[in-house]
Amino acid sequence: MSTIQINHKPSQVELDANGVCQWAIWSKEPSTFPWHYECEETCYFTKGRVTVTPEGGEPIEMREGDLVTFPEGMTCSWEIHEAVEKHYRFC
Repeated sequence: MSTIQINHKPSQVELDANGVCQWAIWSKEPSTFPWHYECEETCYFTKGRVTVTPEGGEPIEMREGDLVTFPEGMTCSWEIHEAVEKHYRFC
């Protein structure tokens, strides 16, 4: 299975080239919940801080300014430390 890919602080040119500002927006308050990715998701965090722990893997922290790709088929646990807002698209 693929791993989570993180680009910390991508350039505005890269964000524009991917059309990030046109993607849907999701936000959530601090909480913990399980999640399963039926398909690949790419997202860009505009607020907050979260730790995602893939099943059988190590925790990975993400925060404002990170462009993240979650692989299809991944099961994980989300722990939102600071309320998050992200642009997202499913591929």
